Amino acid sequence: MIIFDDPNRFSQFHQNCVATIGKFDGVHLGHQLILDQLKQKAEQHNLPAVVILLEPHPEEFFTGDDAKCPARLTVVKEKLELLESFGIDFVFQLRFDRALSELSAQSYVEDILVDGLGIVSLIVGNDFRFGHQRQGDFGLLQELGAAHGFEVIETAAYERNGQRISSTFIRETLKEANFELVEQLLGRPYSMKGEVQKGQQLGTDLGYPTCNINPHRRKIPLHGVYACEVRLGDRYHQAAVNIGYRPTVTEDGEALLEAHILDFDEVLYGKSIEVIFKEKLRDEVKFDGLDALKDQISKDVELAREVLSATA
Repeated sequence: MIIFDDPNRFSQFHQNCVATIGKFDGVHLGHQLILDQLKQKAEQHNLPAVVILLEPHPEEFFTGDDAKCPARLTVVKEKLELLESFGIDFVFQLRFDRALSELSAQSYVEDILVDGLGIVSLIVGNDFRFGHQRQGDFGLLQELGAAHGFEVIETAAYERNGQRISSTFIRETLKEANFELVEQLLGRPYSMKGEVQKGQQLGTDLGYPTCNINPHRRKIPLHGVYACEVRLGDRYHQAAVNIGYRPTVTEDGEALLEAHILDFDEVLYGKSIEVIFKEKLRDEVKFDGLDALKDQISKDVELAREVLSATA
C-alpha cells in the first residue's frame, strides 16, 4: 500500500482511480463493507483503489475544547495498518486544515478529485458534506460528477439488529464496556497499540510496575481500570490496565495507558505492544494517598487475574 499526501505524487503512478473518502475511525464492519465496494469497483475498471483519509478529523480541527471533541477509536497509524490489511492500494492523507475548510465545493471536486486523482468512480455516503461551510452534498457531487465524467455511488449501509454500525455507536458501546458487542461491530477485539515509554516509576515503587503508552488522542474512548491481554509479538499476557488521567498522582491532565502485566519481569521500553480490552473492573477515582492507591491496585490485579482466568 502506498501512502501519499500530495495528489501530484499519485499522478506519478496512475492517471485514474476509484476512490472513497472519510475518516474511517475504527475501520469497523460498516467501513469494511465500503472497502469491499471500493475494491470490487476498482477491479471492474482495472484501476487502483484509493482511500482518501481525512486527517485530522474535521471535528478535531473545528473544536478547540478537547472535552467536546469526539473520542478517537483509532489513531492514524492504526487506521493505515488496518486499511493495508484489507487490500487497499493507495491512501491519500488529505490534511484537514484552514485552507481545505475554506475551499469551495466546486474547487474541492475539480482540484482534488478530478485534476488531482483523476477519479473515475467515487463511493460516498449520501450524508457526505464537503467544501466551505459544508456547501457540497451528495446531489452536488452527482451533478459535478456528470459534468466531469465520473460516477458517484452511494455507500452500502451495514446494520446489525436494525442498528446502523457507525463510529459513534461503537464509542457509545465502549462507554458501556460491552467489549463483546464492540468486537462484533469491529470484526476484531478492541485494542490500543503503542510504544512503551519510561514513566515516573511510581508503579514500580508501589510494587506494580507498568508498561506506559501515550494514547495519542485528544480525547480517549475509555476511562478506568480494565482486565486486558497484552500482545508482545506472538505472545499474549494477562494484565490489569488503567487508562485515564491518574488523578491521585498528577494534575497535568494528560491521558496515559498503564498496563501492569501479570507475572512478568521483562523490560519493554521502546518496544511496541498491543493492549486488548476484555472487561471493565472499575472507574478511575482519586484516592487519599499512595497507600490507599496501592491497596486498590492489589485488589485490581487479583480481580483481573480472576476475570481473565475465567474467560481463558
